[in-house]
Amino acid sequence: MINVNPTRMELTKLKRRLETAQRGHKLLKDKRDEMVRRFMALIRRNQDLRKVVDEKLENAISKFSVAQAIMGTEQVYEALLCPAREASITIKRNVIMNVDVPEIDFTVGEEKNDLPYGFAFTTGELDKSVLDMANLLPDLIKLAEIEKTCNILADEIEKTRRRVNALEHIMIPEMEETIKFISMKLEDNERSNITRLMKVKDMIAEENV
Repeated sequence: MINVNPTRMELTKLKRRLETAQRGHKLLKDKRDEMVRRFMALIRRNQDLRKVVDEKLENAISKFSVAQAIMGTEQVYEALLCPAREASITIKRNVIMNVDVPEIDFTVGEEKNDLPYGFAFTTGELDKSVLDMANLLPDLIKLAEIEKTCNILADEIEKTRRRVNALEHIMIPEMEETIKFISMKLEDNERSNITRLMKVKDMIAEENV
């Protein structure tokens, strides 16, 4: 129970605070439920994309290992020393349920050559591996965006859940209990005043007899 003076003014204030807390509780619950719904959709999307990325990555690494075994490590690294084209990443701000999450834009330069080396001293496996990794890069960036969004939403859902629980199990019950106490106290005072007035009335009546 909240420690306040049992007066009508405090009762009015507490009733207003209770209404505000109840509205806030409903809004937070709705926000939490909607965030959970979007979070679950993102989790499913993340799982599907993760499966695709893992398969493509495993395939590209397998080809790279074959190329490394044939060419030797130093020759592979020398072939990949210079990039074939430039790429840029721009991180923008997106908003989900008043929560800031990243939106990553990925752009690749317009150079025509997809491979950073000549073909004289390289193998077809290295070519395929490099091309596979280049094609996989947009999916990897999208996966990073989704996973970061999931992490941010998970943190916000937990914060909102704690606020909802605090309102539902602590603040609102305390205010309701205090309102009940003040109401009972005021009713007792009113009954006492009526009893006192009745006694005074009886005393006056006796004096007039």
